[in-house]
Amino acid sequence: MVYIIMGVSGCGKTTVGEVLAERLGVAFYDADGYHPDANRRKMAAGTPLNDMDRRPWLENLAEHIVQWNAEGDAVLACSALKQSYRNIMGRRGGVRYIYLQGSRDVIAQRLDDRTGHFFPADLLDSQFADLEPPTNAVVVAVDQPINAQVEQIVGAIGVGHA
Repeated sequence: MVYIIMGVSGCGKTTVGEVLAERLGVAFYDADGYHPDANRRKMAAGTPLNDMDRRPWLENLAEHIVQWNAEGDAVLACSALKQSYRNIMGRRGGVRYIYLQGSRDVIAQRLDDRTGHFFPADLLDSQFADLEPPTNAVVVAVDQPINAQVEQIVGAIGVGHA
């Protein structure tokens, strides 16, 4: 199973994903690392990605998900904002979504505090505009400590109990 930690930029996908992967003893991957350079440049310039920009990235992730499932469980941090994106990534099965949900104000503050990331805070509104909250995900509020979020996820997915 590939557990996809999803949500808007700044919600904590990478941090929660890394802690969850460590807790489960599985590999962690960050979907941002699979963006083509053109997408990174576009976002760094303050231009939101469109569906055409995202399609090759999502197709690439879908192929990796097949590979990761063949190797065992894994955790992937990926925005997965739209249902159509989730359909591409999960078309061969073997995925479970964990949605990190937070208010625009909480996420905006996190982005303002973050340094060294290619995603500028002024693109947050485009993320919320694109967000189609999933109906088939574990939903976790981001306004609680990381360990509490991970415990909630572990309890919901039913694996990794000590």
